Amino acid sequence: MTMIQISFSDRYNITPLRSLMTSAGAFAAGLIVIGLIFAFVGVNPFYAISEIFMGSFGSVYGIKETITKAIPLILVGAGLTLAFRAKFWNIGAEGQLLMGAIFATWTAQTLGPSLPSWAIVPIMFAAGFIGGAFWGIIPAFLKIKYAINEVITTLMLNYICAEFLTMLIVGPWKGKTRFGFPGTDNLPDSAILGIISGSRIHYATLILALASCLILWVVIYRTRFGYEARVVGENPDAGKYAGINFLKTSLILMAISGGLAGFAGVGEVAGIHHYLGYPASVSSGYGFTAIIVAWLAKLNPVYAILSGLVFAGIVVGGDAIQISLGLPAATVQIVNGTLLIFLIMGDYFLNHQFKIRFKKK
Repeated sequence: MTMIQISFSDRYNITPLRSLMTSAGAFAAGLIVIGLIFAFVGVNPFYAISEIFMGSFGSVYGIKETITKAIPLILVGAGLTLAFRAKFWNIGAEGQLLMGAIFATWTAQTLGPSLPSWAIVPIMFAAGFIGGAFWGIIPAFLKIKYAINEVITTLMLNYICAEFLTMLIVGPWKGKTRFGFPGTDNLPDSAILGIISGSRIHYATLILALASCLILWVVIYRTRFGYEARVVGENPDAGKYAGINFLKTSLILMAISGGLAGFAGVGEVAGIHHYLGYPASVSSGYGFTAIIVAWLAKLNPVYAILSGLVFAGIVVGGDAIQISLGLPAATVQIVNGTLLIFLIMGDYFLNHQFKIRFKKK
């Protein structure tokens, strides 16, 4: 009788080429499974997938919309690369984005009428960063001081923030110009972000997103703090022996991660909607999609620019096939979730190798 024995072991000879090919293979495998899902519901998979990419990159309008959607994904995804490198599983970027939007709205409504644009816009972004950072350091403090799992706290804080925002827009912040509908009044003109003509691309946030990726790359790979964050994630015991302050490091990295999500919240409120509305209208699930962006970027903030564009294209293309193929809105979530599963699997097989042995019993 022959028995099959499968054993796994760590892989140490990981080259950049192997890493790239593994990610590409995982992405391709994910697309194949997505195609099978489309076929199962009676949709031509080749047509559906081509429509997704043509809807996002096949026209000038599609490209403009893709860049618009990519801005929050790049910001949030870049922040998550830092948290994930330290093995801090921040699933709360959605709430941190919303909290940034709340802080920015209050700042704009309070100070905007009396300040010019060149003054209120930087203050608004600073307020958004503080809001997102504040919501990010709560789970970091709870994890280090009380050993409370950060996956649970960050996830639950998303719902708390969403309900808090809803309470504001149906209660004390409900605008008089909304004719009874939930939402704040429009932001003052001085607090509205400028856009590139003929598009919805708010260029201040786009520049901030690109600059944040570059600065964060320097922080991670060229500073002592970045080294400490990587040590905390890769070898906590070595970090303790080296005298790294886990509480301080965790608070700083989650302040940065949450703050970048807060920047995205500012961009959505001041650049797209111009008022604070329901959570689902402020963020189209960017905090969750950005998890896949960070993973595809191999936790490199510079690569998050490219992966942010890819998944923004999927979001825009997903909207297009809802119209052309009559598919439900959940289609985008199915695509994103499937790709995330395969990217995680690819990462596992990148870091582990397996052997199959046949033994006679």
